[in-house]
Amino acid sequence: MLHPDDLERVARTVVDCGYHLHRDLGPGLLESAYEALMAEGLRQSGLDVARQVPVTMSYKGVVVDNAFKIDLLVENSLVVELKSIERLAPVHGKQILTYLRLMRLPLGLLINFGQATFKDGLRRIANDYYGRIG
Repeated sequence: MLHPDDLERVARTVVDCGYHLHRDLGPGLLESAYEALMAEGLRQSGLDVARQVPVTMSYKGVVVDNAFKIDLLVENSLVVELKSIERLAPVHGKQILTYLRLMRLPLGLLINFGQATFKDGLRRIANDYYGRIG
């Protein structure tokens, strides 16, 4: 797990990479294209990035393989969920918060490349329960 200062540095690098992609390419590509380009850009920045990370979860003794997949997991600490849609819905932020709680991670980024501006498509999701779980 990254130190909070290092996690913030990683988050800034992800935001910077996403900003440049949005500025240079604009909205309209498939989510998978942005995902591949983000992953490569982050790797070139020296970060460890895994794509489409399957996560197994357990609830009341029932194990669910591949309960969900994370678009990008950066430095094994930062969840990055990418979208390429006209407008985010509240459920998208809740989805990431659920991922963070189940994985016991403190921070996630939701990036929607479908918005007219990068700023309008960026959401930072903090896990308020991090550190209080189990």
